[in-house]
Amino acid sequence: MPEPAEKSTVNSPTYDLSKFRLKRILSNNSVRKSISLLGSFPDLSETDDAIVVFEKNAYRESDVATQSLSEESPKKPSYFTADLKVDTEFVNNIYGSFQVVPSRDLCGVKSTVIYPATDKHIEKYSICQKYLIRETPDFYERITLPYLSSSQFSLEWVYNILEHKQETERIVFEDKDPETGFILLPDLKWDGRNVENLYLLGIVHKHGLKSLRDLNASHLDLLRNLRQSAKDAIFNRYGLNPNQLRMYIHYQPSFYHLHVHINPVRNDAPGIWCEKSHMLDTVINNLELLPDYYQRATLPFVLYEGNKLLELYEKEQPVRMVPAVSESEEPAVVDGFSDDEPEERQCKRIKLATTPEPKEVEAPAQACA
Repeated sequence: MPEPAEKSTVNSPTYDLSKFRLKRILSNNSVRKSISLLGSFPDLSETDDAIVVFEKNAYRESDVATQSLSEESPKKPSYFTADLKVDTEFVNNIYGSFQVVPSRDLCGVKSTVIYPATDKHIEKYSICQKYLIRETPDFYERITLPYLSSSQFSLEWVYNILEHKQETERIVFEDKDPETGFILLPDLKWDGRNVENLYLLGIVHKHGLKSLRDLNASHLDLLRNLRQSAKDAIFNRYGLNPNQLRMYIHYQPSFYHLHVHINPVRNDAPGIWCEKSHMLDTVINNLELLPDYYQRATLPFVLYEGNKLLELYEKEQPVRMVPAVSESEEPAVVDGFSDDEPEERQCKRIKLATTPEPKEVEAPAQACA
């Protein structure tokens, strides 16, 4: 059963957002209607960097509700009221283009602030070249793991949540079992209002699980409990059909304490790409088939230009540059997928090579029109 959220006060920030001073734009995403800014709060520090992200809120059904003839105005703020300011750009036959400014209640923009921000935060929110790394178990042990041990993000904010020191008012559900329990709460990317864009995190209570690489069959009870309990809690709280939820684990994750991302399948949430997300159902199935699957598997993941881990992988194998093929070298023949035995494939190659090409048939000349 869901644990009731404890009462707590929301801490006031140490900075005044209106005093943010811009250094440069890190990214400007026209699809997600978001912009990431790098700057500082000079009144607090000239050296500490700050990241501010602005993202326009998604529409809710109530935003476009219209009043009935018997009502004086909609019960909630709506675009279609006398407060709507309309500037006509053009009208052409049945088409019209306008710039509209709704009431102040509908003009809110979600903002996320990271202060002080580290180089890793700046890298995360910047636009730069990306490269696909194929991490073997050997590469993980020799390259990735030592790097993570020395340079990962601080997990203090995660432990503050798990120990009920911060954000207790945001907890949606909690199972307090130290081995199979977890806390479910909104991700920073969700505005907490529009269920269509719901985005929750399931953060496990068990310590020592950094990522997929640490999972084995002994963790199946934890993963199964998180999957089912989170679905039940979301249905009870938000009324969402469990079969319309996407549940997945990132590799590499943004922080190294095991957590599961949850959002509706109809929502194109950030980080759902195949090279980053691993469906929770698939993770469970892999561990049921092979108890140490994630200690044996080669796992692809993406690294950004400027990441120090990319430099370490570059020393092992070419990543940025593709090795040039000498003109004297014969290009390798790559077989497509086939059920044929090697001998049968070779016979087919010989047959194809000795089959004469059909003679071209001359087309009759056409008279000029």
